[in-house]
Amino acid sequence: MMMMSAYDEERKKWQTKGSGSGRGRPRGGGKKQVSGVVKEVVDLRSLLMQCAQAVASYDSRTVNDLLFKIRHHSTPHGDGMERLAHYFAKALEARLTGTGTGAYIAFSNTRISAAEILRGYQTFITACPFKKMSNLLANKTIRKLANKAATLHIIDFGILYGFQWPCLIQALSERPGGPPMLRITGIDFPQPGFRPAERVADTGHRLARYCDRFGVPFEYNAIAQKWETIKVEDLKIAKDELLVVNSLYRLQNVPDETVVVNSPRDAVLKLIKKINPDMFIHGVVNGTYNTPFFVTRFREALFHFSSLFDMFEATVPREDPNRLLFEEEVFGKDATNIIACEGTERLDRPETYKQWQVRNVRAGFRQLPLDQDIVRYVRNKVKSDYHKDFSVDEDGKWMLQGWKGRVLHAISYWKPAHN
Repeated sequence: MMMMSAYDEERKKWQTKGSGSGRGRPRGGGKKQVSGVVKEVVDLRSLLMQCAQAVASYDSRTVNDLLFKIRHHSTPHGDGMERLAHYFAKALEARLTGTGTGAYIAFSNTRISAAEILRGYQTFITACPFKKMSNLLANKTIRKLANKAATLHIIDFGILYGFQWPCLIQALSERPGGPPMLRITGIDFPQPGFRPAERVADTGHRLARYCDRFGVPFEYNAIAQKWETIKVEDLKIAKDELLVVNSLYRLQNVPDETVVVNSPRDAVLKLIKKINPDMFIHGVVNGTYNTPFFVTRFREALFHFSSLFDMFEATVPREDPNRLLFEEEVFGKDATNIIACEGTERLDRPETYKQWQVRNVRAGFRQLPLDQDIVRYVRNKVKSDYHKDFSVDEDGKWMLQGWKGRVLHAISYWKPAHN
C-alpha cells in the first residue's frame, strides 16, 4: 500500500511538470514549438505501415528512407508512440537484413539478473493490473480449491521466474490447521547455451527459500524441454494429491499447425488432458498477430503494442528506468520476434480467447464457471487501484482485461470433459 501511494505521489509530480503523454497531437505532418525549437510532427504509425509494406516488397531503398525518418522522430525515452516506433523500426531493419533470429537470441543471451527483471516486473504490475490480477484470480481459486488438501501439486507450464507463487505460498502458510505439502513442477522452454535448465532450476531454489521462510513443506521438479515432448511420467504425479495445471500467457509460445503439421499446441493440450487435473487454469494474450501474411501481422501487432505503450505512457513517468528496462526486455524482445522472425523461429503466436475456446473444447475439455466472488474482488481492485481506462469484463466464462476498450488478456478454468 505504501509502495502504491509513493508511486501515486511520484506520478502526480510528473504530471504537474507538464510532461504530457503526446496523445492528441496532429496525426499528419506539421510543426510544433519545443523549448524555442521548431520540431516537425509526423504520423509515426503511418510511416511504420509504409515501411512494413516496403519491407514486404523488398524495396530496400524506400525502407532505408523511411527508417531514417522514423529513427529521427523516435526514441526509447520519448512518448509512448515514439518508444514503440523505436523498437518496431529496429525489428523491421532486422527483418530486412535477415538478422531477426540473431537479434532475438541476443535478447535471450543478455545477462539480465532476476533482480533487475523483478524491478521491471514490479513497475509493470504497479502500473498495469493484467498480470497481478490474473495471478490473484488464479491464486485465490487454487487456495480455495486446496482448502482441505494434504498435498497440492501445481504443474506450471511457463513458470519463468516463478513470480506468481510467493503470494500463494504466504496464503497457504496461513491456512487453518497448517499448510499442505506444496509440490511445484516448473516447466519452461530450454534456454540457449550450455545450461538450458538453469533459469527454471534457479526459480525452484528461490521458491524453496520462500517456502522455508513461511514454513510450507516444499518439493520442486524442474523441466526444461519442448513441451510437446514431455510425458506424464516426467511429472512425478502422486496419488491422492490435489492437481492443478497452470499456464498463464505462455501456451502462445508453443508452435501451432501453421508451423508443424502435427500441432505441438494440440499435443500439449492432449498431455494436460491426460494429466487429468482437478483444474486447468488457462490465461491467454488476446492477440490477432499470428497470421502468416507479414503486412497483416505487422498491422495487428502495431494495434496491440500501441495499447501496451499507451498504457505505460498514461501510468509511469517517462524517465523511470524500470519502465525503459521492461519495454526493452519484454515489449522490444516480443516485437523483434513477431516482426523479424518466421517459421519455427517465430515463437510469439497468440490466438484470441474465442479461438482458444474452440481449441480447448476440441481437445476434450469442459469449461468451469468463474468464482463470482473472486471476479468481483478483482474488478473492485482494478477500479480502486488502477487507471480508469483499465477494464475487467466477462464473456462466456472468461474474465477479460483490457485498456481503452481493447481486450488484451483473458483467463478461464477447465477440466477434462470425462471428469
